[in-house]
Formats: sequence, C-alpha cells, structure tokens
Amino acid sequence: MIEINDLHKSYPGTVAPAVRGLSLTVDKGELLVLVGPSGCGKTTTLNMLNRLIEPSSGGIRIDGRDIRDDDPILLRRRIGYVFQDAGLFPHMTVAENIGVTPRLLGWNGDDIAARVETLLTLVKLPDLGSRLPRALSGGQRQRIALARALAARPSIMLLDEPFGALDPLTRDEIADDYAKLHDDLGLTTVMVTHDMTEALLLADRIAVMRDGVLVQTGAPRELIGSPTDAFVARMIETPRRRAQRLAAALEEPEA
Repeated sequence: MIEINDLHKSYPGTVAPAVRGLSLTVDKGELLVLVGPSGCGKTTTLNMLNRLIEPSSGGIRIDGRDIRDDDPILLRRRIGYVFQDAGLFPHMTVAENIGVTPRLLGWNGDDIAARVETLLTLVKLPDLGSRLPRALSGGQRQRIALARALAARPSIMLLDEPFGALDPLTRDEIADDYAKLHDDLGLTTVMVTHDMTEALLLADRIAVMRDGVLVQTGAPRELIGSPTDAFVARMIETPRRRAQRLAAALEEPEA
C-alpha cells in the first residue's frame, strides 16, 4: 500500500506550488492513474514517490514505512520506474540495460542472466538481448524499459506517460500487455497520463489533478456517472465524443 499524506512541493522562483496538500492511498494490487493537463503536478508527484525529488512537506509511506528511511538504491528493489522516453542507456545492450538495477543491488552474474532471459520472454522480445537501443523500434524500446523496471522484482511500478509517444496501434497493444502483467505479477501501479481515454480503459481507479490539487478520485464508472465539477466533466466528455465518432464510423452502411 502507498500512503501519501498532505504532500506539498514548491520550486524556487515559482509563485504557485507544483503540488498542494495531496493526500491519497493506493491499495495493494491497484492500478491507479493520475490524470490531468500538463503542469498539473502529476509527474512531480510520481517523482516524489520515487525519491527523484524531495517534497517540501508531507510524507509518503509504502507498506507502513516512510520512504525517507530507505537508501535510494535499495528503494529500487521495491519500486520500478518507466519514463516516457524509455531512457535506455545507448551504449549498453538490451540485456545490459535490463540488468542495471540487479547489478547495483549485488546480484551475481548467473542470476542476472536468468532474470534478463525471463523478462525478455515476458515482454515478448526473447531474441533481442544483444542489440543496442538504437536498433529497436519505439515500441520495442518501451517494452525493454518495462523489463528493466521489473528486473529487481519490485512490488510497485511507477509509469510516467509510458505509451504517449507511440503510434496508436502499438500504444494500445503495449498498454493491454502491461495491464495483464500488472494482474499476473500482483503489482501495485501508479501511472501518469494526460489522456482520459487511456485512464478510463486501464485504471482500477482514477485520480484527477488540476493546478497541483487533487480534484476527484474514483473508479472509471464513478467519474463518468458523477463528475464533481465542470473541469472533470469536460475531461470525461472528450473520450465520450471519441467513442461516439468511432461508433458512427463503424456503423454498417444501409443496403
């Protein structure tokens, strides 16, 4: 379980805080999606969860333990992180990229090799371990980024718009595959996106942010049926219009 308590983050030289008074609980096994426009504080929140930046005030606990009590390297054992641009090391092979965190944690070479082989199969790229990232497609790079995040067997995954830069077909395929991995591996996931359609399709629960503040949380059906204000209602209206246009396009022409 992840517990976020009254979290604040301000950056020097800015008037408004990036995150203001955020309190949120993510249950074990839940796939929670943070959604909102650019600059609303969702990525800042994700980076505080991963200790890439420190909060100005407030606290974060994982399974009852304050994350500030963990060494940042050892925290990688508990948390996997996937960036929007994959973030693979260009001079390392695919296998070396996946094995980075286990090596930092002191795993032996045989265990790392076995884990890499398992993960390449899991992300459906079993024969690409010797390639460099530049030889991969965008979708393949993102699959390797997922494998790397899973390498140390974390219980929590943090995903920062991981599918946003991909073409629609690849994005949908990888998103569906990740949802299955999430369930099969018993993960707890916090994912960031600005796309409400993606959030509605993937999330067990959605947390809507605006201007650094949590506006509404709920299951997809709750947000669709009972948006708390006009801002959330507008966000819901976009996927609704997309669905209507798609349904109209797929209608069979009259004979």
